[in-house]
Amino acid sequence: MDPHSIAYSFVEDALGCLSRQGFATDGALRAAGLEGGAKEAVTALQYGKLWREIARQSDDEFFGLAARPMRQGSFTLMCHAVLHTGTLAQALHRALRFLRIVLDEPYGELRVEDGRAQIVLVRNRSPYPAFAYRTFLLLVLGLACWLVGRRIALQRIDFACSIPEERPDYLQFFGVPVHFGQPRCVLSFDAAYLDLPVIRNDAALRAFLREAPGNLLVRYRHDTGWVTRLRAHLKEKAPADWPDFDALAAQLGVSAATLRRRLREEGQSFASLKDEIRSGLAQTLLRQGELSVASVAAQLGFTEPSAFHRAFRKWTGLSPGTFRRDLQEARPPA
Repeated sequence: MDPHSIAYSFVEDALGCLSRQGFATDGALRAAGLEGGAKEAVTALQYGKLWREIARQSDDEFFGLAARPMRQGSFTLMCHAVLHTGTLAQALHRALRFLRIVLDEPYGELRVEDGRAQIVLVRNRSPYPAFAYRTFLLLVLGLACWLVGRRIALQRIDFACSIPEERPDYLQFFGVPVHFGQPRCVLSFDAAYLDLPVIRNDAALRAFLREAPGNLLVRYRHDTGWVTRLRAHLKEKAPADWPDFDALAAQLGVSAATLRRRLREEGQSFASLKDEIRSGLAQTLLRQGELSVASVAAQLGFTEPSAFHRAFRKWTGLSPGTFRRDLQEARPPA
């Protein structure tokens, strides 16, 4: 199955929520282009249309699963509330507070311990099905990844419920195993991500909201033409061979002023794109362990190892040496 497709069983989960609220499901299926009856995997776009239509009919963007309805427009307001925060940590704190006010429960808290960031869902009264936990985490994590323009690599997910019968599609969520029957619902990732800056602006948000909530399901960048072209162009060359911005614009057939404006409209910058690519490459080279830190710095185009150290600490919160040492300590002995 395509990694961006959605198992039809999640369509049935959503439709079941609509039926339990007393609404017919035909209109939702028709709006999503799924009225043919074939129970095959659907695209993120189709699932997003289904989600929107269910929210329109029921006036609830959370499928009727919370203590209070998440009225239409709530997700848009949450996006505006977090857009101008400085870091991912600030954005997550604000988003989780917003959802607590809107939903009452379930609600989430951001906790940091031993280098691990955790979004912990708190339950006071009602037992929640796996679909409710999945929906909550989709809203928060999909928005978080878009805000920082990065795929946040997850470490572990726990669900505080039993796995639905005959539903193996619940065993994987965004690339990591889901552990069922746990004391609480928890999503964990490296706390270094919390220091990433929020890079999006109002123009980028308008484009993002036009595709929501379908784009939450793919969780990554949701960029449009110029950012995608520029990223692909940079990845064709070693960082040490990257041209300056004016030369790059010329290679892409536009003026530097036009390219700068296009990137700004898409919520990105030349500097943030270079940081994103360098950070990923640096972590790959350090994991491989074949090059010294100074050699890694040279491959990334840094003339001084000290400049690489400062940049890597900004990207990950760790020095290159500490990053490599932590990896070695985490590996099981031979």
